Amino acid sequence: MLFEPRSGRLAAWGNALLAGLVSPDEAVLSIVGEDAVHRVAGLPGEAEPVGLTLALGRLRGLGASGLRIALPAPGHPLGLSGPPEFNARALEAEEAVVCVGAALGLVPEVTEAGPAGDVHVSVVWHCLPVREAPPADVPSLGEAERELAEALREATVVLTRLDVAGSGPVAEAALSAYRARAEAGPSDGALAPGYPARAVRVLSLAQRVDLMVSLAYESGHGGAVSSSEMAARAEALRPMERVARRALVAAYNSAVEERERGR
Repeated sequence: MLFEPRSGRLAAWGNALLAGLVSPDEAVLSIVGEDAVHRVAGLPGEAEPVGLTLALGRLRGLGASGLRIALPAPGHPLGLSGPPEFNARALEAEEAVVCVGAALGLVPEVTEAGPAGDVHVSVVWHCLPVREAPPADVPSLGEAERELAEALREATVVLTRLDVAGSGPVAEAALSAYRARAEAGPSDGALAPGYPARAVRVLSLAQRVDLMVSLAYESGHGGAVSSSEMAARAEALRPMERVARRALVAAYNSAVEERERGR
């Protein structure tokens, strides 16, 4: 799963820009992050791909008042509302951004080039029509926070039972990094300006669960040496992964939800 989805950065800083809380330059720098370049293709009125600054301005002109994210997985169209063509593209990318106020969505296509240690990453966001309907299975912040508290307890038990910490030096280093992050607590810079404090907290918790699930998947067999134990591992981790994705969507979408409730 995606620890910091690109759709989350685009939605968070795009929402801050649309709300007039940051400058276009600040928003674009934060969205691009460590990538080399982001462009938007298929934008209405534009024959060629354009930069993010122009794209966000054009989306505002087309009626977009906010941005939501979707993090779909097979059998779980989280945050999507259709049509099937957009859903299929979003599912393939495992993420998407959906405009509020304009029937458009953005799906990233990521290209990597160059040797290890010097990888050049470029992103093209494909702009496609979407159906204006409530997104699928997105919880409230309160619901997501309650689910995460339980998932954190379960994840700790599962990791211990699967002996992830005994899976080798890579797993041990990742587990140490998780513990350091957990002790540090949420960062005020985890989301863009305009997000409620609870969203920052939920995002931090979701990222912790996400990291623990990723650690369990990537650490090899750990203590699970038989096929039945490996199946039990997948069965135990699947609901935690789902909870983390739901919470990430709730956190990144909360700025839009807050504004809509205030109207």
